[in-house]
Amino acid sequence: MASPRNPSFNSLRMFEAVARLRSFRKAADELFVTPAAVTHQIKALEDQLGIALFVRLSHGIELTPPAEAALPRLQQGFETVSQAVRELRDFGQSPRLTISVTSTLASRWMVPRLESFLSKHPGVDVRILASRQIIDASDYNHDGDSHTTPSQSPDIEIHFSNGPPPGEYVDPLFSVYVVPMCHPRLIEASPRLLTPDDLRHRTLLHGDSSLSDREQSGWAKWLKHAGATMVDPRRGLQLDHSTLALEAAADGLGVTLAMPMLASQELAEGKVRILFPIELPITKSYFVVTSRSAIHRPEVSAFRNWLLEEARKDSERSASTYVATAANPPISSSEGPIAAKKKATKRRPE
Repeated sequence: MASPRNPSFNSLRMFEAVARLRSFRKAADELFVTPAAVTHQIKALEDQLGIALFVRLSHGIELTPPAEAALPRLQQGFETVSQAVRELRDFGQSPRLTISVTSTLASRWMVPRLESFLSKHPGVDVRILASRQIIDASDYNHDGDSHTTPSQSPDIEIHFSNGPPPGEYVDPLFSVYVVPMCHPRLIEASPRLLTPDDLRHRTLLHGDSSLSDREQSGWAKWLKHAGATMVDPRRGLQLDHSTLALEAAADGLGVTLAMPMLASQELAEGKVRILFPIELPITKSYFVVTSRSAIHRPEVSAFRNWLLEEARKDSERSASTYVATAANPPISSSEGPIAAKKKATKRRPE
């Protein structure tokens, strides 16, 4: 017979852990108790409620219909309690915001724009966890959390992955593409670079160091996309990182493939120019993953919205718009990527 008294918080917490993990043993490990203690609490909870919560099977457990229906509300309730505790603990302190992002995107895109956010939210303590490693969905567990210590658990993570990473609150940030760039003097030097096939007269700079087969490199894919048949994608200078390849291009060492939004400073200062506005889309995209435990905090929501708005502005710029800001581009800035590609193909030497 069901008891009219509400179950204890501890028994409900154990039920939530077992239901979420679909395992008594995993729940015990998470809660730092023995499996026997979890089993005892769940049995007592079932007796108090007068219903079965789990169906024990040979290969595991399943939730009964009433348990399945109650789980989302319980999880929401626990999150509300956790949020209230955080607010009590942080009362009178500056709001703290922790962001996990690759070092390249942090230094070349996010940090240069950060002043616009901080000027509107001067009281927010922003902490950036930057990594040189490319962040992919495989580096994260089922909740979309990176392998960081609890004290560094990020509120927002920016992933670079094939498709949306796991997580309850995932927003596409932007898709990216690469185009060839080099120092202006390499454009004017003889022989002139009038078509993609003319790249055979320049050094190709490779920034994808993890790729051993250059026939599968970014250059191989871009040259095929541009219709170039006279350039060997295997030759050139190999560098450890795409940022080094861009810096080498700015120094006049050769031609690199780069994302315009990550090379905006070099483009604006005239250190590099886009040779041909023929965009090669990258299969991976950037995504913003907001922690479920932080999504309702005002500073987190504000930063998330700021990221998406900044990305929207950049996403509206094609390679042609970057070319239009350069002096005397080799291909008319009025031409879009498709028109440029067709024109370059027509100019190819017989």
